[in-house]
Amino acid sequence: MTVKAVPRRFLVPGIGVLLLAGWVLAETQLPGAGAAALLHPSRRRLVAAQPPMCRDVAVTSETLQLRGWQCEAATLRRGTIVYLHGVADNRSSATGVIERFTPRGFDVFAYDSRAHGESDGGTCTYGFFEKNDLHRILDTVAPGPIVLIGSSLGGAVALQEAARDPRVTAVVAAESFSDLRTVATERAPAFFTAGIIAQAFRVAEQQGAFSVDDVSPVAAAADVRIPVLLIHGAADVDTPPDHSRRILAALKGPKRLILVPRAHHNESLTEESWTEVERWIDSVLNGRPI
Repeated sequence: MTVKAVPRRFLVPGIGVLLLAGWVLAETQLPGAGAAALLHPSRRRLVAAQPPMCRDVAVTSETLQLRGWQCEAATLRRGTIVYLHGVADNRSSATGVIERFTPRGFDVFAYDSRAHGESDGGTCTYGFFEKNDLHRILDTVAPGPIVLIGSSLGGAVALQEAARDPRVTAVVAAESFSDLRTVATERAPAFFTAGIIAQAFRVAEQQGAFSVDDVSPVAAAADVRIPVLLIHGAADVDTPPDHSRRILAALKGPKRLILVPRAHHNESLTEESWTEVERWIDSVLNGRPI
């Protein structure tokens, strides 16, 4: 049986219909998918055992319950460290911080950010609401120096709260992004056009009830006059080091940036980095930040 070729006059319009359908699909479906990826990072359940010097606590912020560990200093108390984890993580990543700093005289408070771990909430807003949650956490800690240590998302939240909360003594921010619009655009898939990204932001703002452009650690940095230590992996391609450089330039108080050679995202807090963090915190509490 002979199969006749499809005439070109029929084939070309058919391709046009497929391309149009693909364009419509991209314009209607991809912004929603992008917004969902932004608002709903994967929730990593807590599996780590509670450290022996800690107790489980729940703090109410707005209508949400934030679950965390409140840990007591093992020696004469010098202050409080509040640890803030990164996106799609939970307070279990604070275990090393607890083991390192409670023997050095620090209470440590580590908690699951909203929409993470065991805390309530369904959407992550990268500091827009999270800074209010941190404010409530600080309401529960004992008086004295407070040092915020945050990784990635946690560093961004710490900087945004430090800009408005006089209780914060110092901030250590590792791998923070400078502003949400920039980092989310940089991380968008290559096939996301500028129009799709813009629409995804609008959908996210509507569903998350927040403003993307109001999530800006670099803007907050202009109001931060306390000592800040920034740490960033020199080889970070997910959140490039220029994010921390922009924050550094905007900070008004004592400031320092450590670039860790060959470190990618979530790799900058090495043993050597932690030694520098300890020295820096000691210098701040002694009134001579290095």
